[in-house]
Amino acid sequence: MRLKHFCTLFFALTITYLYAQSTASEQVTKFTIAAPQLDTTKQIWVYLPKDYKNSEKRYPVIYMHDAQNLFDNETSYAGEWKVDEYLDQLTGKESIIIGIEHGNEKRIDELTPYKHQEYGGGKGDTYLAFIKNTLKPHVDTIYRTKSDALNTTIFGASLGGLISFYAIVKYPNVFGKAGVFSASFWFSGKIYDLVTSSTIPESSKFFFLIGEKEGDSMVPDQERIVELLKSKGVTSKQISSHIIKDGEHNEKLWSTNFAKAYQWLYN
Repeated sequence: MRLKHFCTLFFALTITYLYAQSTASEQVTKFTIAAPQLDTTKQIWVYLPKDYKNSEKRYPVIYMHDAQNLFDNETSYAGEWKVDEYLDQLTGKESIIIGIEHGNEKRIDELTPYKHQEYGGGKGDTYLAFIKNTLKPHVDTIYRTKSDALNTTIFGASLGGLISFYAIVKYPNVFGKAGVFSASFWFSGKIYDLVTSSTIPESSKFFFLIGEKEGDSMVPDQERIVELLKSKGVTSKQISSHIIKDGEHNEKLWSTNFAKAYQWLYN
């Protein structure tokens, strides 16, 4: 899976359809926040559990990338993940979802921790600094969250999968769980060096998912990462890795498997 494929998939998220109607749950709201690390502002989508207003409970938080694709067909290019539909019918194990809109033409910069000779990028640490130092403190102040790493998940697909994996390895004191769908590990071999040089806490949890039809290197890359984690002492209880027969690099794959990942991460 190379750049031309996920460019088509994600950059076109800015397209709106004349006759499209919003499919977002009434539990979904939005706010805008300054992102000084990125020299911009970010629109944030928030999903609150259905019992949020009528309880005093605190909730785990999942930070997800490419918010335009998570909740609403109107803003999604190729179909939404239906995160809100799934959580609306869930009883127990509720979470707050924080969806971060991608930066359109800056998406590659934001979601890649290393530069690519051809495609550029490499500002992932700056993007994560925004999440860690600006967005998360704001969310933890405004909403009733469980703010510790064990209750903080980072989740994404494609480049979003790459930056989510990088985040949990690089910043385990902030992110204790990661949903890693169709991760673009091919973007830089330095991701393997990071794992080799890192200490992985016994509390970290990784859910990996890849489709057989995503590209020649995608399945082997995921398998390599999983084996590397195991060589670092990460146990089978910390890893759930799935290869989906006939799965393709698209929202259908990710939407279909979101519930499985969610349940495992919060089991």
